[in-house]
Amino acid sequence: MHSTPVDVREKLAVPEAEWPRAIQELTAFPHIEEAAVLSTCNRLELYVVALSWHRGVREVEEWLATSSGLPLDTLRPHLFLLRDRDATGHLLRVSGGLDSLVMGEGQILAQVKQVHRAGQNCAGFGRHLNGLFKQAITAGKRVRAETSISAGAVSVSSAAAELAQVKLPSHDFADARVCIVGAGKMARLLVKHLASKGCEKVVVLNRSLPRAEALADEFPDVEFDIRLMPRLMESVAECDVIFAASSSDEILVAASDVADLPAASASVGGVRRFFDISVPRNVGADMNELASAAVFNVDDLKEVVSANKEARAAAAAEAEVLLREEQTVFEAWRDSLETVPTIKALRAKAEAVRAAELDRALTRLGDGLSKKQVKAVEELSRGIVNKLLHGPMTALRCDGGDPAAVGETLANMVALERMFDLARAEGGEGLVG
Repeated sequence: MHSTPVDVREKLAVPEAEWPRAIQELTAFPHIEEAAVLSTCNRLELYVVALSWHRGVREVEEWLATSSGLPLDTLRPHLFLLRDRDATGHLLRVSGGLDSLVMGEGQILAQVKQVHRAGQNCAGFGRHLNGLFKQAITAGKRVRAETSISAGAVSVSSAAAELAQVKLPSHDFADARVCIVGAGKMARLLVKHLASKGCEKVVVLNRSLPRAEALADEFPDVEFDIRLMPRLMESVAECDVIFAASSSDEILVAASDVADLPAASASVGGVRRFFDISVPRNVGADMNELASAAVFNVDDLKEVVSANKEARAAAAAEAEVLLREEQTVFEAWRDSLETVPTIKALRAKAEAVRAAELDRALTRLGDGLSKKQVKAVEELSRGIVNKLLHGPMTALRCDGGDPAAVGETLANMVALERMFDLARAEGGEGLVG
């Protein structure tokens, strides 16, 4: 959703606490077997294992329209669809930081890890997606460890701090009174980067004191004025630069709230600047209609990070090579699962033959056999079948880590299906990103 406006993204956003509910709703559709939700300040991505590509896409679109309250005609221009290798490759690129607004940023890998962690408690986060997200985490770690893509990389929070510095007339935070709304991960990164740019004092507002106090303890060189949310407008009135980095899903400050406030400091040109990196947004877009205020959201950060992408183009090329390797490993593992139905079918067929022949033999022998003798004959039949199956079963098993071995195993599977006349269920299972 690189070109999706923030007012659409915020309606589609799914809070982390709601991921299990979303997975349950998606997998309740008849053609969706597995689902995962990756929702951040800059993207919403749904990963789905579907029995049918076309029906699965329609069901995902139906869920998106219902969940967001937006008509499908409004949503469709902003949706992108990826299938099978394109979908799995995309997640690996996301985890590696190659698809982020800020190339190489590390926060997205943490979010991919959180999707995998949250999925462990959801029945709809099945074997295929579990394996895919594990591979994506491995890929993300490799990219950061084996390339320089993270060198000098910035997060959304640090890009916001840099944009704020650019927008200040003097480019100096010493001339501005700074306020941060929220005390979570983005706020912590904001404080870190503001401090590195010379900001020594900051007002922090949060719904509870402990988290804000923990934030203050982490940065002893910054002077904190910690306040609770009821003092929001009082704090806005006192400050020149306000960063909105809260988890609230509501507009906290609108143009009507600040229209009659005293002007910002003369050192910042009398304009109160809001930097809203929350999705859904916390600052009303109508703020830009005022001569005394301006608001910048996550879409405005692009001017800060465009140079960042160019500087790491070479590292991105190295990362692409690593990601292709990781995708090959994942595909080998996934392909190795294809033999499971054949193994089950071969065992079932062998057992059916064994049981039928045993019944026929016992009928011919009549009632003269003791229970001990019947048991011995039955164990003999099982032993013969197991020994005969040992070779074919071994040929159908591999660990999935060696693509060449997987290819050989799949060839064995096809041969055994043909030799033993094992019918396989037709299916169109695939991934939708």
